[in-house]
Amino acid sequence: MTRLNFKTTAIATLMLGVASPALAQNDVCGGFGNSGQWIGGDQAASDIATVDTYQEQMALVLGGNEYVSLFTLSTGADVRVEAAGRGSADPIIDLLDSSGGIILSDDDSGGNGASRAETFLEAGTYCMSMRSYDGGPMTAFVRIGRQDQEPLTDGVSTGTGPSTLGSCETATPFGALGQSQAASVNETPYWSFRLDEATPVTITAENETADPVITLFGPDDTYIEENDDYDGLNSRIDIASPLAAGTYCLEMAALSDDAAPVTVTISAYDPEEALLSLYARGEAAPPLDGSIPVTDLGVLQSRILQDVQASQDVSWFSLDFQDAGMMVVEAIAAGNSDPWLVVYDDLGRQIGANDDYGDGLDSLVMARLQPGKYIIGVRQYDGGQGFVRLLAERYVRAQ
Repeated sequence: MTRLNFKTTAIATLMLGVASPALAQNDVCGGFGNSGQWIGGDQAASDIATVDTYQEQMALVLGGNEYVSLFTLSTGADVRVEAAGRGSADPIIDLLDSSGGIILSDDDSGGNGASRAETFLEAGTYCMSMRSYDGGPMTAFVRIGRQDQEPLTDGVSTGTGPSTLGSCETATPFGALGQSQAASVNETPYWSFRLDEATPVTITAENETADPVITLFGPDDTYIEENDDYDGLNSRIDIASPLAAGTYCLEMAALSDDAAPVTVTISAYDPEEALLSLYARGEAAPPLDGSIPVTDLGVLQSRILQDVQASQDVSWFSLDFQDAGMMVVEAIAAGNSDPWLVVYDDLGRQIGANDDYGDGLDSLVMARLQPGKYIIGVRQYDGGQGFVRLLAERYVRAQ
């Protein structure tokens, strides 16, 4: 095994982030929020249902890790969660319930790279996690408040209806659910579709050259949801709760090229497909029951090397960590490869994720761990295929 002196350990610890545990109890948001910070400074001041104004923190994220803000609601409320990076930082946010389930995720809906989401939440405890889109270091402001309080970001959409009056009445009919249509934003800025009965839906918009943004409106131009950059620069909206029968409007925008064709697919929401999509992108850890291929690397004694033909979908590996210590995992690029790396524990809690550690395209996750089984995922950041050398090393404190 490799030994690490106190000075190196201190440096490594700094790379895990600056947040210190806010709670003594365990299993906040399924354990994900155990090291989080109360958005109001303490639990009493973090009840968003009763605070006089929004609550805000400045967060520093280092080493591809996440910053977690905690808040409570003593009664149900319309809540807004936001993150705005300083400089060129591009934050991504996830909102989690008390069990650790993801309620929503967002990137860029705040405008200018900021994240923003609005939803109604019942009484309970919640966590908002923030990470950097490219896995690099980032300073950002996070704000949580009610929707009647001042927002941090401008937002991509006002949420009051399509940007052009009467646009849904003149929108291009999409056709039956399950179909795909391709058109540029210039050609077709709005699609309309009808639901004859209550139906959950999934909508995707694909062409990274265009960098599409999609916004869904319901009958009477009621704002429902929007998305940008769900999968790379492609967009996706999942509405798991059935939408009522009626006519719906999808507003299209392109952040890069209005003339590039965007392939839009509208289909009935499939929870199994949605979960498989999370596994493929590395946004959730796969189960270790054999339903998803996971290569067992055995016990990490000192170091393990594994060559990977990486693709746009995550390749999964597991290893056993038998004694408390530090684990360093690297995805080393070869040729034109650009790897992205993520590590989870066996309960599906993310330990860390990274892209482009240091000055190159290699990725690195470093964390102090307790004994257990850990799951490692690696994929090509920009799609396609590439050769990656996966390295896992174990360190223990010097005696």
